[in-house]
Amino acid sequence: MIGLVLVGVVAGFLAGISPCILPVLPVVLVAGVTGTSPSGQPSADDAPSSAGVARAVTVVVGLALSFSVLILAGSEIISLLHLPQDSLRDAGIALLILVGLGYLIAPLGALLERPFARIRTRRPSGRGGGFVLGLALGLLYVPCAGPILAAITVVGATHRVGLTAVFVTAGFAVGTAVPLLVIALAGGQLSQRLSALRRHAPQARLVGGAVMIVMAVAIASNAFQGLERDVPSYSTALQGSTTIRSQLNDLTGVQATSLTKCNSNATALVDCGPAPEFKGITAWLNTPGGKPLTMAQLRGKVVLVDFWTYSCINCQRTLPHVEAWYRDYAKDGFVVVGVHTPEFAFEHVVSNVRTEAAAFGVRYPVAIDDDYETWNAYDNEYWPADYLIDAQGIVRHVNFGEGDYSTTEQLIRELLGDAHPGLRLPPPTNVPDLTPTGEMNPETYVGYERLQYLVPSDAVAANAPATYHFPSSLPLGGMGWSGTWTEHAEEATAGPGAEMELRFLAKDVYLVLGGSGTIDESIDGRPVATIKVGGVPGLYTLYQASATSTGTLLLRVSPGVQAYDFTFG
Repeated sequence: MIGLVLVGVVAGFLAGISPCILPVLPVVLVAGVTGTSPSGQPSADDAPSSAGVARAVTVVVGLALSFSVLILAGSEIISLLHLPQDSLRDAGIALLILVGLGYLIAPLGALLERPFARIRTRRPSGRGGGFVLGLALGLLYVPCAGPILAAITVVGATHRVGLTAVFVTAGFAVGTAVPLLVIALAGGQLSQRLSALRRHAPQARLVGGAVMIVMAVAIASNAFQGLERDVPSYSTALQGSTTIRSQLNDLTGVQATSLTKCNSNATALVDCGPAPEFKGITAWLNTPGGKPLTMAQLRGKVVLVDFWTYSCINCQRTLPHVEAWYRDYAKDGFVVVGVHTPEFAFEHVVSNVRTEAAAFGVRYPVAIDDDYETWNAYDNEYWPADYLIDAQGIVRHVNFGEGDYSTTEQLIRELLGDAHPGLRLPPPTNVPDLTPTGEMNPETYVGYERLQYLVPSDAVAANAPATYHFPSSLPLGGMGWSGTWTEHAEEATAGPGAEMELRFLAKDVYLVLGGSGTIDESIDGRPVATIKVGGVPGLYTLYQASATSTGTLLLRVSPGVQAYDFTFG
C-alpha cells in the first residue's frame, strides 16, 4: 500500500502545479491575508503574520479535505449508479462554468450566492473562516483529478470505499496541498503590493469569471495534455506501472476464475466452466444508453468475449474477422463483447477508445476494463484473446493471439445450431487472414519498464532528460538513441536532436506514438517519409513491404513526440 500512497502524493503534487489550479488560484493567493473576506477579496487589515500563516494553512487543509471527501463519495455514488467514471470530472467542469457565468452575470451570481447568504452574514474569519473557505474551494478543484482520477482514488479499481482508498486519496490531498500552501503563503506578501488595484474589483470579477469558463473548456477538451510531456509522465507512472497496476488489482478482491482447462489449440468444443461476469467495467460503448451488459442478460445467446486494446497491431488485424462474425450472425443470436483492457496510460481515456473504436468500424458492445477486473476474472494474459461462450453461459473455446479464425467461426456456427435447431446460417465469412507467419523482430518496448533491446543497455536515465549517442553498430533487433530523450516507464519523450535507430527483420514495422510533432523517416540511408504525429495517441505505420526483409530504420523525432512500442508484421 505504501507504493500506492506515494503514487497519490506525486500525482497530487503534479496536479497542484498544473494549469487546472487557475480557477482556485485567486482565492488561494489571498488565503494568507488575515483580513480576507468570504468572497476571497482582501480587506484593509492585510498584514503578513502568524495569523496569516495559520489562515493559509487552514484554507489549504479545508480544500484538501473537501476535495478528498467529494472524490471518495462521488466515486462511490457513480459506481452504485453505474455511471461513466468521467462523470465526477464532468460535474466539476460544469460547476466551474456555472460559477464563471455567475461572476459574469450579476443576477445569476446573486442566485447562486443565495443559499450561502446565512453563512456569509456570519462573516467567518481567522482560522475557522479560512477552513470554511477551503471547504468551498474543494468542489472547484475536483476537475484537477480528471486525468488520473481512477488511479489515485483506487475507488475506480475497487468500486468500494475501503481503508486503502482513503489512504491513497489522502496521499493525493497531501501532495496537492504542498504547492497550494506555498502559493497561499507567497500570496500574503503579494497582496499588499497589489492593494492599489482593489478598486478595480468589479473588473477583476469579470476577468475571473472569464478565466473560469476558459479553464473549464480547456480541461474538458484535454488542452493540457502537453503538460504530460513537460512534467515527468504522471499518467504513465500512475496507470502504466506493472507493479502499481498489480497492487490495484490485488485491491479488487476479485477471485480469478481459472480457465486453464481450455486448450487454446483445441479444434472442437470443450467444457471450460461458467463464464465469469463482467467486473469493474468503468463504461460501456455501443449499448443502448451506455447501459451495462451481464452474463445473465446474455443467457440464451452465443457470446464471444474478445479482449483487445486499440493500439495493439495484433488486435487490429483480428478486428475485421470479429466484426464480420458480428455482422453476419448477430441476427441469429450471436453477440460480441469487446473487452477493452488498456496496455498504455492513454488507452485508459474513454474518449480515446470511443474515437478509435469508431474509426475501426466496431459496432458491437465494448466494455471499458480500465482496472483489469474482467481481465483478472478470466485469468487472461493476452491481447487479443477470444472466449467463446454457449447459450447456457459455459466457456466452450478459447483462442489466444491471431489466427485460426476458421476454427473459431466453425465453432460459433456449431453453437448457434445447438441453441437454435434447424437454424439456416449464412455462408461462412471470407476475410483474409493477415497473421504473420515468417520470422521477424520481437515486440520492442521503448519505456524503461520493459526495455530490452536498447544498445548499450545500461545507459538509461529514468525520468530525466539525458543525451544519448548511437552505438558504433547495431545487431539485428537492436535499437539505438541519439540526442536528448526523457525515458519514462512506458515511453520515451523526444527532446532536442532526438533520433532513434532500429535494425529490423520484418515485412511491416509499426510504432505506437503520442504527443505532437513530426518524424522524418529513412531506411538504409534513403529518405522515406515525414510522419505527422498528433491527436489521439495510437499506432503508426512506419514501413510496409511485399516480403520480409532486413534494414536499418532511422527516425529523426521532433521534441514532444512520445515513442512507446515497436511491433512488426
